[in-house]
Parts: sequence; structure tokens; C-alpha cells
Amino acid sequence: MANVTVIGAQWGDEGKGKIVDWLASRADAVVRFQGGHNAGHTLVIDGTTYKLSLLPSGIVSGTLSIIGNGVVLDPWALKAEVEKLEGQGVKITADNLAVADNCPLILPIHRDLDGLREAAAGSGKIGTTGRGIGPAYEDKVGRRAIRVCDLAHLDHLEPQLDRLCAHHDALRAGFDQPPVDREALLEELRGIADFVLQYAQPVWKRLKKVRKAGAKILFEGAQGVLLDIDHGTYPFVTSSNTVSGTAASGSGLGPNSTGYVLGIVKAYTTRVGSGPFPTELEDEIGQRLGERGHEFGTVTGRQRRVGWFDAVIVRQSCSISGVTGIALTKIDVLDGLDEVKICTGYRLRGQVYDYFPSHAADQAAVEPIYETMEGWKESTAGARSFADLPANAVKYVQRIQELIETPVSLVSTSPERDDTILMRDPFMD
Repeated sequence: MANVTVIGAQWGDEGKGKIVDWLASRADAVVRFQGGHNAGHTLVIDGTTYKLSLLPSGIVSGTLSIIGNGVVLDPWALKAEVEKLEGQGVKITADNLAVADNCPLILPIHRDLDGLREAAAGSGKIGTTGRGIGPAYEDKVGRRAIRVCDLAHLDHLEPQLDRLCAHHDALRAGFDQPPVDREALLEELRGIADFVLQYAQPVWKRLKKVRKAGAKILFEGAQGVLLDIDHGTYPFVTSSNTVSGTAASGSGLGPNSTGYVLGIVKAYTTRVGSGPFPTELEDEIGQRLGERGHEFGTVTGRQRRVGWFDAVIVRQSCSISGVTGIALTKIDVLDGLDEVKICTGYRLRGQVYDYFPSHAADQAAVEPIYETMEGWKESTAGARSFADLPANAVKYVQRIQELIETPVSLVSTSPERDDTILMRDPFMD
């Protein structure tokens, strides 16, 4: 039995929540390995909707859920999310939730800095969620982060606070803000410490034990490959590596443990916030797809930009992230269209490109080359076998598979967990 790593192969929001939940019901442990509470997952189980932004999707089904060291953790957001799920009847204890004790913390000063920067950026806005994710990662790399394990040693935090405040006080002065109130920060940390510490442990050790027992582990990525800090549409990216290779470093297990890589791909394309988007539709079709697909961010509520399927960026994502197979989601949103289009390449200053260039100006200037296919009038919603799909929908799936040079492992036809067509079981690879 293989372990499985799930990543988004576009700009995030591909429908990972449903797929991860479906896989989590068959896994023994689910691990979040990067990102923060900016990564929204919506699960619909037996008609009940659960909205997660930090907790691994397995928590709803009672599967052991682990927040790995590659995540930046907002302890107050963690508490709020746990309490919200408990209010929906989900049982969360130290037996089914573990938090890496070497996770860096997102602090109120990170949220402050995030908001101040975006407000001052004008047309240069990155489009962050304002939750302090980026500044927290900066402090991690700058070796001045306060981590989960530090919550057990708050009386000895002064040297770390010196480093942290020396950096943040200078930044805050540039925005005409007062210095960090160290005592207030310490009081907030004291108020949340016990809640977080009940789940804290060296999760690499827990995972080693789980793996040694032969259990199935599901690694759950956040955002998408095109938001990767190295491989995405820089600078309009997130602050972590979102590619599958991060599952190893962000969890404490080696790269030989991450198994089958399942890339989640929407049957069209969306992105939230600023940045290049070659196939974006700003017409009636784009409006229709956005409305039918309920394209609003789980965390922010922001309306997503919508466009045709871009085979170029998905092929690139699959190559960079070593994707074994894809899960194609939301194909039902395309039902009823007379025709559907797929981007197969780009034109840029008279040349044809079969990849997405790295420079921001080139990314903004490329013109998509489309292949047009006949649409289908029949409904695909709720289909659970390939035979249930309209012939033209089958052709569309097969053509995507050819263009991205990666097989389709499963097709999702609604938000419900069981409305899934399985062609290849990732756990059996």
C-alpha cells in the first residue's frame, strides 16, 4: 500500500478538500506540511458543510491529523477552528490531533505587518489574505521566530523577543507605528499556551512510528504549484514551497515516504488575487462558470477569477511536482456549454511557447492558443462511473490527459464525497 501526497496543480482552490476527505477516510494519518490558515478547504459530508483553513481534512472523519513543521501556526486561529468544529459535533483530542512542536507561530505583529504592507503597496499589491503568513515565514528564515515549543518556556523568551522586536520595531517605525508591546504579546502567548501545548509533540517521531506500523499516510498540501515561492507566478505567490517535495521536509519524513503524488486539477481554471492569468474570461461564460462553480474563497470570501482550462500550466506543474496522476474536479460546472476550450500553448512577441515563462512581464503578456471542443448538454453531476459521463465529456477528459502528459486517476462530479469516478486507486499504486 502506498502513501499519497495531494497537491494543487493550478493556483489553489482546485477542490482539494473533497478529494483529501475522500482519501482520508481510507488513510490512517493525514499530514498538513506547509502553508497556514490561508488555505481553505470545504468538505460536504452527508449534507453537512465543514470549512477548514488550518486543520487537516482528516479531522472530520476522526483520522489522526497532524500539523507538520512546515506549517506556520496561528494559535488563536487553531483554537477558534477547533471550537467551531467541536460545535458541529467533531471530536478533537490529543489522540487524533498532533501539532509539530517546532512549528513557527504566526503572531499578532505578523498580521499587523501584512496589512500595513498591502495597504501601502498600491498597484503593487500581492493580494495576500492579510493573515500574517508571509511575515511569519520571513521570521522563520530570519531565525527570529517564536515556535510552538517556546510556549512551554515563556519565562525565558527575552533573547528571542530581543531579536524579534529589533526587526519588527524598525519596520513598524517605517509605517509610523509604535514599537511592539512586548508585555502584551507575552500575555497573549500565556493565554493560549496551554491550549496549543496539549497537542504539541515531535511529529516526525509520531510519523516514524505510524509508518513503521505499515499505516497509510496522506500528505495534504495547501494552495497550488503555481503559487509556489520558487516555481509560481512570482511575486504573486505564497510564502512557502507548495510542490510535492515539501511533504518530506515539512513533516519530518524522508522523500521515500511521500508515495503517490496526486495533483488536484479543476476542469477549468481559477485564481484569487492579483497576478497573471492567461486564460481569464471576463465575459458571460466566465460569469456563468463562476456562479455555477460557487467560486468564492473558503477563507476570504473573495470572488475568484475564472478562465478556460490551461493545459500548459498544468503540464508544467505536473512535471515540477512529479505528479503520478491527477484528480479532475468540477467537470459538472461545464455542463450545458455549446463548446469548451483548452489552452495548448502561448504566443509571445511572435514566438510560440509550450511552457509558462518565468518573468512577470512575459507571463502578463502571453496570449493563449486555444483548441476548441464540442460541449455537452447532458448532466455530469453525481456521475460515479466513466460510463455515466456524456461522450463529449469523456473526450474532454481524455484530451486533457493527453495534453498534460499525466493520467487522470479520478474525476469528481459534485462536492459530495461519494460522487467520484475512480480510474486508479492512489493507495494501491
